[in-house]
Amino acid sequence: MKRIIDTERIPIKLWLDEIDDQTLYQAKNLANLPFAFQHICLMPDAHSGYGMPIGGVMAADGVIVPNAVGVDIGCGMCAVKTDIKFAPAIRKKMEDILEDIKKRIPVGFSHHKKAQDENLMPQNYDINSLPVVKSEYASALRQLGTLGGGNHFVEIQKEKDNTIWIMIHSGSRNLGKQVADHYNKLAKKLNKEWNSPVNPKVDLAYLPFKTGEAQQYFDEMNYCVDFALANRKLMLTRVQEVFRYYFPNITFGEMINIAHNYAVWEKHFGKKVLVHRKGATSAHKGELGIIPGSQGTNSYIVEGLGNPESFASCSHGAGRKMGRNEAIRSLSLEEEQRKLDRLGIVHAIRRQRDLDEAPSAYKNIVQVMADQEDLVKIVVKLWPLAVVKG
Repeated sequence: MKRIIDTERIPIKLWLDEIDDQTLYQAKNLANLPFAFQHICLMPDAHSGYGMPIGGVMAADGVIVPNAVGVDIGCGMCAVKTDIKFAPAIRKKMEDILEDIKKRIPVGFSHHKKAQDENLMPQNYDINSLPVVKSEYASALRQLGTLGGGNHFVEIQKEKDNTIWIMIHSGSRNLGKQVADHYNKLAKKLNKEWNSPVNPKVDLAYLPFKTGEAQQYFDEMNYCVDFALANRKLMLTRVQEVFRYYFPNITFGEMINIAHNYAVWEKHFGKKVLVHRKGATSAHKGELGIIPGSQGTNSYIVEGLGNPESFASCSHGAGRKMGRNEAIRSLSLEEEQRKLDRLGIVHAIRRQRDLDEAPSAYKNIVQVMADQEDLVKIVVKLWPLAVVKG
């Protein structure tokens, strides 16, 4: 931990040195919520979001806050190790491999033309009790196994001994957004009726967990978390199909999966609370996780240390240091391309508008990892080889 701010109702604990005014403003809003428990945490990748900073962790006593989960519910990472080694012959195939991946996985706003297998959808849910999920179910069947846009990616990587890994970052697509928007709007309406003490301008309307509305949101949120995992699994299957075509004897290790953007009941400081992780991941002791960099920088397989001060959490990535529009306006397309080309990466910076995902738009992942040495330990360091983005 870097420092503590103790000027608010509860302290704010920071795992970063520099923080912009908007992110700090949002963190102070969290710290002054009447139900916020013990302290607020800001991970080293923290930056401003809607209502709550991305890279923020809040434990809430008896309530759930839709905007403290976010719109891409269950967004997260998966990674798989292969048994093949990177070599010049593989580099020559990389463009073809990426093109074949794109043929199997729709990116951006694209969906599958046909519904996917229902057996791949989350099971053990009564869809009739999940009104938003039920209304979006047919559409979600065509979104299953699709990447989306923004910072979502499929990346081919290697570790120090040149062993190749596959890593995927994606979430619950439009399904999660619809659930998030519906319940945030409902929470705002109910908070107004209840004369809530929470200022509506901070955009942190809440639902007491004893209410039916909170429990219904919790159930729909969990469906979205499971849908996001199903989405990553199907994409991973498609990527593995491509690799098997080029390397028929390839074998794959067990998938590592970790989510961010969710709320979960956990016990901390002697109390059962709802831990909201928005752009933060679980890092319980011994738990394997994934912290990606930006395209062009390292990513990491990590093991959680279970630090109670962070509610057993860590960063979910490098974190933005520039907004998307700022990056597009201010960065040089030629310079960003040169940086990636020099590294030999098959990258996704093709046009000016792609600069929102340029490495220079993100924080230094090496510093981010150094700032959270008390939260995780590095198990595997990975270098990027090629990336597909939305």
